[in-house]
Amino acid sequence: MTPGGRGGRVGVPRHSAMKLTLSQKDYQRLLELTHLGMWVVTAYQGEDTAAAKRYFELDQQLLELATPAGCGDLVEKRDDGSLQPAPKLAEDERVREIQGDFTNDAFWHELVARLADRDYSAEQARRPWAETPSVEPPPTAEERIKQLEDALWAEFEKNDLAHVIVLKGGGKG
Repeated sequence: MTPGGRGGRVGVPRHSAMKLTLSQKDYQRLLELTHLGMWVVTAYQGEDTAAAKRYFELDQQLLELATPAGCGDLVEKRDDGSLQPAPKLAEDERVREIQGDFTNDAFWHELVARLADRDYSAEQARRPWAETPSVEPPPTAEERIKQLEDALWAEFEKNDLAHVIVLKGGGKG
């Protein structure tokens, strides 16, 4: 498949076009992958970000090829004339499962990383300025944060959020 009538691809001179041959099944998977990528870019910050704008034209080019590739049922037009994944693609069980897994994984990784950084900073604030002679030096920041992350992973794998306590207030807000 070649994108219809457009030149100037990255790394390709404007006067030539890139040709890519895909089966209908592979093109459908490419649409799924593109939808997932655009979902990651736009899910929380919307379509008006620099990142979303960076990929919009490529997304549109791939969606434009859906009908000629026999996948027109996976794409629909918006009111503004641009294309978007149709519910058959956007709400596909596999796609939703990947999105759910990504969201879940991102939450846990971000939580562990932020808590480990917080705990490391708290440890450093309590650490005496001069190290005690004849005592083994403390681990590097990277090593200690990894130790804290491992302990948090073990805790969350065992107890999920059951032991997490959120202190509200604290004089703020």
